[in-house]
Amino acid sequence: MSHLKILRGNLARQILNRIYPNECKKIKPSETVSVSVRNLNRNLDTKTVTVLEQNVLSSPWGEITPGKETLTEHVFKDIELWTDSPCVTCGATGRSYDYGMMRMMVERCACALAGHLKMAPGERIGIILPNIPEFVVLIHGAMRAGLVVTFANPLYTTDEVRRQFSDCNVKAIATIEMFMPLAQEVSKSLTGYKGTIWVGGDDDTAKGIYGLRSLLMADHKADLPTVDCEDVCLIPYSSGTTGLPKGVMLTHRNLVSNLKQVQTPKIMKYEGEKGKGDIVLTVPPFFHIYGFNAILNYNLLLGYHLVSLPKFTPEDYVKCLVEYKPTTLFVVPSLLAFLTTHPMVKKEHLQTVESVMVGAAPTTNSMFEKFLLKCEKTKDQLKLLQGYGMTESSPVTLMTPYEYPPDKIGSAGQLVSSTQARVLDLRGGEALGPQRAGELCLRGPQVMKGYWNNEKATKETIDSEGWLHTGDVAYYDDDHYFYIVDRTKELIKVKGNQVSPTEIESVIMEQPEVADVAVVGIPDSLAGEVPKAFVVLKPNHKLTEKQVYDIVAQKLTKYKHLEGGVAFLDAIPRNTAGKIMRNELKVLGKKK
Repeated sequence: MSHLKILRGNLARQILNRIYPNECKKIKPSETVSVSVRNLNRNLDTKTVTVLEQNVLSSPWGEITPGKETLTEHVFKDIELWTDSPCVTCGATGRSYDYGMMRMMVERCACALAGHLKMAPGERIGIILPNIPEFVVLIHGAMRAGLVVTFANPLYTTDEVRRQFSDCNVKAIATIEMFMPLAQEVSKSLTGYKGTIWVGGDDDTAKGIYGLRSLLMADHKADLPTVDCEDVCLIPYSSGTTGLPKGVMLTHRNLVSNLKQVQTPKIMKYEGEKGKGDIVLTVPPFFHIYGFNAILNYNLLLGYHLVSLPKFTPEDYVKCLVEYKPTTLFVVPSLLAFLTTHPMVKKEHLQTVESVMVGAAPTTNSMFEKFLLKCEKTKDQLKLLQGYGMTESSPVTLMTPYEYPPDKIGSAGQLVSSTQARVLDLRGGEALGPQRAGELCLRGPQVMKGYWNNEKATKETIDSEGWLHTGDVAYYDDDHYFYIVDRTKELIKVKGNQVSPTEIESVIMEQPEVADVAVVGIPDSLAGEVPKAFVVLKPNHKLTEKQVYDIVAQKLTKYKHLEGGVAFLDAIPRNTAGKIMRNELKVLGKKK
């Protein structure tokens, strides 16, 4: 098949018109066509052209070559160019490492995990860490040792972490003092557990605790494995389009491909050049795929100075703006709103900022206009960049180029390199043309291998042709900029965090008084959405709104709490198939 070439758009239409003029007349002007051409440079005849798919869009930025590098190899491949430059700094404490030191610690961590903790390639390590420099040491050290990493939100409850780490069969946990009780409690339920790594703490061999500093200082020796780029290296947990959180199997190739895809010259600030010495201030967590691959790894690869905070406070964030004078900010919409409206943030604090990258959820043109007004800058002086992605796509699939028309603000951008998309009609399932909304489906080398130990969910999300069904409703315009307009999936987005209604519902259903329950997201000016529960009680049973709220608050982390309230109904609206009619509940939720 080496002689098969895929052509799309105008060129495909010209070839079709030349060879199949009658067939070409049947194709609507708004439709996107693809053709495969054999022996393109030879005489074209009726056997050389075949229409493959209509209304399938491809990236305007061409193709990448995925390569065979592991993620750690790729991230640190150009380190010799900036060995002495600052790598990652904790904005709260000032603790910092340069690139040379970071690379050495990664290597020593890998040898300690393989040689001292006796962890074998393919085994899982769980990370419970905020945004601190040692996050880089541990996650890339683990991957260098051939291990598979799963990270958890440090604010998760014991039940939430236990469920994830047990499902993933974690053999070791790395954390800080604040979360040591959580790690130790969870470790009791993990089979074949090999030890807890304490960042900032000392060894306690009787309890199976290893201080990270002592592991690195000991300079353990080990024969590190040869890792294949197709090996799974990361299993973050996502609810996907519905249901309880599931392990997303991402390979080295998935993650490296996505880094290459977002470093297409026209997308980048410096058109692909590295080592410009930019200073990046970021808050989105590294334990989220956006924070890990699209922020942390992306900026390490470029040799930039990454400043982050383990916990957001207005005081610390403003201090970082003043002290480090960042050129780039990575934010979520709620943080952009903070920068725009909080009186503590002054225009002089933002004078060095040249670009703002918004992820996890879309922002609006009006919010950007207000931010520009706060900065007293024009759209030429400060760039707002947006993107779209999922944990299942490593994560980026859509992104605005660094220079793009002002009338496209609010768009999620265009397809990144080597990525295809189609928008499917929600009723008939056919691929739609421009300006018509439907379910967004994506295909590319960044799409996950599948869900861990869940073939059924994998088949429901990735079809036989390799299309990832996002569950998001979108449309694209005539310039192939995409706009996310709604969600078919059940997930609730709270300040960019995914909240599974099923997870909250299962906690409430554990109560003996409850006969039925449904949770939906309702609009909130600050969080975007917040969860609201609709509860049906069993006959002659009672629960108060506060009791239901407290039940969830005891079991789940804060952003999953029922800030939208609790309402009691006689029955949950369901369709003939028994599925909850969540749209009806959302309307009901807005009225109360």
